[in-house]
Amino acid sequence: MLHLDALALRRRLPFDTLIEALRRMMLSGCEVPPRESHAIGKNGTVLVMPAWRRGGPEGSRFGIKTVTIYPANGERGLPAVHAVYALFDAETGVPLALLDGSELTARRTAAVSALAASFLARADATRLVIVGAGRVAALVPEAMRSVLAELRQVTVWNRHPAAAAALAERLRSEGWAAEPSTDLEAAIRQADVVSCATLATVPLVHGQWLRVGSHLDLIGGFTPLMREADSECLARGRVYVGSDEAMLKAGDLVQAVAEGRFEPILLQGTLQQLCRGSRAGRGDDGEITVFKSVGSALEDLATAELAVAAADNPLPASAFSAKPSHAPSSP
Repeated sequence: MLHLDALALRRRLPFDTLIEALRRMMLSGCEVPPRESHAIGKNGTVLVMPAWRRGGPEGSRFGIKTVTIYPANGERGLPAVHAVYALFDAETGVPLALLDGSELTARRTAAVSALAASFLARADATRLVIVGAGRVAALVPEAMRSVLAELRQVTVWNRHPAAAAALAERLRSEGWAAEPSTDLEAAIRQADVVSCATLATVPLVHGQWLRVGSHLDLIGGFTPLMREADSECLARGRVYVGSDEAMLKAGDLVQAVAEGRFEPILLQGTLQQLCRGSRAGRGDDGEITVFKSVGSALEDLATAELAVAAADNPLPASAFSAKPSHAPSSP
């Protein structure tokens, strides 16, 4: 059985290739039963996320991700989220590969946000604000520039200013014009794209701060009690979701509905509908768009299949080092 650690996945999952693999999976689809969630004592949660399909490019495949979430891990100097992913032959049940689920999740999460931005953000966007400074937040600029070629400036905000400063310094070393900020409102008022990757339970982004024509990307909240944006964000914007599951799982939506500021009928579409062309994305440069993802086993399966295929058919070194500069093709 093949084992792919975090380093192997980083080499085998360049963002331009991963975004295209996700787009293709959105077009073809797969079987995705509801995820299971269980409390582990008082401190943790485990998620079980399966998906399968027959007749994919590499044959019939079945995958399952097991995710643990321990929010207090930050106090221990540990990431809050850990995961493993197992890939099987769907015809025989033979295990094919075991992958680092944390790296797989982080890369596919950033790539999903970028895929959505290819439909929803302004093509001339130059200024990105990152809310958060963790693993996913660190990947968002590279992923976004895969579809937004003019993106140049990154501002990082985190509730711990030292963490924001550290990420900004890392991004500068990678060639970005990056800086930390302690004034989130001022940063968002100047942003073309705002991407939130936190475990917040109270709104960090307020709708009145969003500038006309901006795109708000909400990554972090995956339970009804988690929330990164207030109801005004949804009231002002055209709202899209990663999947229908977001209406049940995402606190940004659930709480806005409870407050009477949003209705499910106002949803503009899912990422799959955008990829298939059955729903339109951004209509003009003056719109505010909002994308809320909660993660999907479909996305995990597409990512795992790509990583295993790359391991079986190694790509040239240039494929891992080149900086992508184009958006995925329209469906």
